[in-house]
Amino acid sequence: MPDSFWRILILFIICLLTITDPITSEAKKKKRRRNDLIKVLIIDGQSKNHPHWYEWTPVLLQELDDSGLFQFDVATSPMKGESLDSFNPKLKNYDVVVTIYDGDIWSMRLRRNFENYIANGGGMVVIHAADNAFPEWPAYNKMIGLGGWGNRDEKAGPYLYVNDEGKIVSDISPGPAGHHGPPREYRVKTYKEDHPIMHGLPKSWLHAKDELYEKLRGPVGKMEILATAYSDEKYDGTGRNEPVLMTITYEKGRIFHTVMGHDRKALSCVGFMTTFIRGCEWAATGEVTFEVPDDFPKKDKISIRDY
Repeated sequence: MPDSFWRILILFIICLLTITDPITSEAKKKKRRRNDLIKVLIIDGQSKNHPHWYEWTPVLLQELDDSGLFQFDVATSPMKGESLDSFNPKLKNYDVVVTIYDGDIWSMRLRRNFENYIANGGGMVVIHAADNAFPEWPAYNKMIGLGGWGNRDEKAGPYLYVNDEGKIVSDISPGPAGHHGPPREYRVKTYKEDHPIMHGLPKSWLHAKDELYEKLRGPVGKMEILATAYSDEKYDGTGRNEPVLMTITYEKGRIFHTVMGHDRKALSCVGFMTTFIRGCEWAATGEVTFEVPDDFPKKDKISIRDY
């Protein structure tokens, strides 16, 4: 289908979510009455190796809306190969920017605006292949902490993982950045249980079928690993505990980075949803009020909602 169809579809969903407001909880009613919703901008429009990116935004919008904590807009870039000169979302109007973008390099104007936005305290949430984007943009690589593909190698920074003793290993040996085996369910293990995003989550829970990114490299900077997942060698993995949830501080800005979210099913995992909502709230405010839902995944059982 033409790209214009997906743009129209996304705009329709945004309008629908804005017009219809099913109040599902007292907390949501209270939050809306206070008129202090967190303002979120999702940036989408291109993804080099995920042609189904247009399926992601509606799921993320529904999750944001169901939480009762946010109001939101979407900035969809021109398509691959088209000029990006006019693409310049007004970032200052938002508390946090969620990016699922992995495509052509933004204009210098937007890159500078984005750097200033984060440096001056703006929030950012990086989802899945957005950490593949912009290998040539130094500030972006500092913001995401770790990235993959895009011809990244040891020059991009160390490969980070957590060993069996629970210590973070910084591997500076030569090698490419970014790899994953076939999509599968995998167990997420809490590493930083006292962080607001992780508070109250199980120490271990089963994530829905998804790609598990591994061998990510980057400048690291002021980064904290919040959770890991074991990359099993029987799935062409590293046999190591790979970072899957991270936070990064870039000057005054807060960034939440999740490697999860390859497709609609992975995004619909209640574990993804919970950490995504909490990550957005933390990146915007430094605090987390969103409670762990009753249907959160168990150690050996996934939990998926119908988005």
